[in-house]
Amino acid sequence: MEFSGFNPPAIGAATIAAFIFGSIYYGTLSKPWMKAAGISPQSASMKPSIFAITLVCEIVMAIMLAGLIGHLGDDQVTLRNGVISAFFVWLGFVLTTLTINHRYSGKGWDLTLIDGGHWLGVLLIMGAVIGYIGL
Repeated sequence: MEFSGFNPPAIGAATIAAFIFGSIYYGTLSKPWMKAAGISPQSASMKPSIFAITLVCEIVMAIMLAGLIGHLGDDQVTLRNGVISAFFVWLGFVLTTLTINHRYSGKGWDLTLIDGGHWLGVLLIMGAVIGYIGL
C-alpha cells in the first residue's frame, strides 16, 4: 500500500524527535506535573514498559499524522502543511479529549495545560519532521 506522506524514515525521525521532546518536557516539568496529577514522588512509576508503550503509541501517531498530511495531495507534504495539520489535530482531537478526561477525573486545569503543551509539542514536531522530509 502506498500513499503520500507515508515515508518510513520521516515517520521514524518524527517519532524519535517527539519522544526526545517528551523526555525533556516532562523531565523539566516533572514536579509540577506530579502535583497536578496527584502523584507523589514515592509512587511515581518509571517502568520500561511505560516507555515502550509510549514509543509504540507515538509511532502510531506519526503514521496517522503522515496519512492525514498525505491526504492533502502529493505535492502538499510540506513543512508548513505538516505543522498546520498537526496543530488542527491537536486542537480538534487531543486538547478536547484531554479537557474532557481531566474534567471528569476531577483534575485541575494545570494538568490540562501541562499535558496539552506536551501533546502540542509532540504533534508540531511530528508534523514539521514529516512535512520537511516529505516524500
